Amino acid sequence: MSDDADGPSPQTTLTGEAPTELTTDDLIVSAHQARNDEVFPKVLDLHVETGSKVADVTYGRGVFWKQIPETAFDLYGTDLDPDKSPSGESVDCRDLPYEDNSFDVVVLDPPYAEGFYRRNKDMLAGGDGSHSNFREHYSNGEVVDTKGSKYHGAVIDLYCAAGAEAKRVLKDDGTLIVKTQDEVSANTQELTHVQIINFYESQLGFYTKDLFVTVRSNTPAVSGVYNQVHARKNHSYFLVFNFDNKPTNTQYAGVATE
Repeated sequence: MSDDADGPSPQTTLTGEAPTELTTDDLIVSAHQARNDEVFPKVLDLHVETGSKVADVTYGRGVFWKQIPETAFDLYGTDLDPDKSPSGESVDCRDLPYEDNSFDVVVLDPPYAEGFYRRNKDMLAGGDGSHSNFREHYSNGEVVDTKGSKYHGAVIDLYCAAGAEAKRVLKDDGTLIVKTQDEVSANTQELTHVQIINFYESQLGFYTKDLFVTVRSNTPAVSGVYNQVHARKNHSYFLVFNFDNKPTNTQYAGVATE
C-alpha cells in the first residue's frame, strides 16, 4: 500500500473493494486487541493479493481462516497432526512436499512456547489451565523432534529450519507470514520475534516488511507464582517477510542455534 495519501492504492481487499483514496477509516493499523482470526484477514488485505497460491504449513484447526471466504485464495493447508491436516497426512513444516518456487505465500505458526518441546511428556505445556486453549489450536499434542536442541533453543531452531524451507518453496516475489510470541525461558527474557527477524534477514535474505501486534482481550491466568520478575506476555506478533525492496544498507547479526 502506498504511504502517499495523494497517490493511488494497489490494495486489494478480501471483499474485492479497494479505495481509490484512503481515509482514516480505511487505514490498517499495526496493533489490535482482537483474536487471531480477526487480525489475520487484515494482514492478508494489506500484503496478499486475492487468488494467491498460499501454503499454510501449520494449519492446525484452520483458526486463521475462519473469517476468510474459501474462494479468496488457492489454499494448501498441512499440519504435523494428520487429524488436523486437510490432506489427512502428517506434514512437517521443515520438510514440505512442494516444488521449489511454487507458492506466492507461506504461513507459519508453530508452537512458540518451549514447554511444547520438552522430552518429558509429563512436563509438556498446555495440558490444563491457561495454556489449554493454546494447545487446542496450535499444538499437535506430541513432542516435536527437535534434533537435540532443548528449551528455547528448540523453538528458535524450528523457526529457522521452517523459514529456510519456506524460502525454498516461495517464488522470488513471495511473502512469508510468521506468527510468534516472546517468552521467558529458564528465567531469561527471550525476544523471539527479534531473534527470528535477525536470522531471517541475515541468513535467509528476507526483508521484514511489516509487523502486527495482537493483544489478548482477557488477562492471562497464573498460579504458583509468588514473586513476579518479568511482565506476563499478553501479546503476540504477525511478522511479514518478503524478498523484494530489501534495503541494501540494512544488515543484522544472526542468532546462533544449537
